[in-house]
Amino acid sequence: MFTAIGAGIAVLTGLGAGVGIGLATAKSVDAIARQPEADGKISKALLLGCALAEATAIYGFVIALLIILFLK
Repeated sequence: MFTAIGAGIAVLTGLGAGVGIGLATAKSVDAIARQPEADGKISKALLLGCALAEATAIYGFVIALLIILFLK
């Protein structure tokens, strides 16, 4: 029972990643609207940030799978 609770908590990292990516996208769109000539630099930074945020979500998912599969 406690393994299922632990796995559920580990999967909640996806929630944080989703919020982070949403905020980053909103801020980058705002920055591009203010300074259109910096579009390339802003897009590169946005993609890097989104990749790092998604990596944390994937790590949480992998930890949840490991908890479920190996701690029965």
